[in-house]
Amino acid sequence: MFPRLLIGAFGATAVLIQAAYAQGTAADAKAMLEKTVAAIKADKTKALDEINKGEDGFLVGDIYPFCFNLDDGALVAIGNPDAKQRLGQDISLTNPQAYAAAKEGQINEVTYEAAKPGRDKSPGLKASFITAVAGLGCGVGYYK
Repeated sequence: MFPRLLIGAFGATAVLIQAAYAQGTAADAKAMLEKTVAAIKADKTKALDEINKGEDGFLVGDIYPFCFNLDDGALVAIGNPDAKQRLGQDISLTNPQAYAAAKEGQINEVTYEAAKPGRDKSPGLKASFITAVAGLGCGVGYYK
């Protein structure tokens, strides 16, 4: 009986790990961007903190928001737990397409190579929806 329970526990763990990095869609990314914009308009400081912690639905599989200052390009929030070392980096240098796409009242789409979250760190083609709100450029991407 113990071996069956052990195998069942490993199987459940494998399913949870897979679900944690399930691949999102363009619709998922757009919906999370809308949620991000609403949260920033409601309480900018709280929203950025929740994004950085991946809380309150700001990390779902491989869908997560990122935000940067429009004035200096500094990345101030990212929901990807594997990319926290990028906080403070100038996105206008690391991803100039995303920086240029941040326009108030518009949602623009950019495509670029990005490392996948989770175990597979290989780069993949990623598209991000980008907008500007409250002095920030924010985006949410999905892997194609």
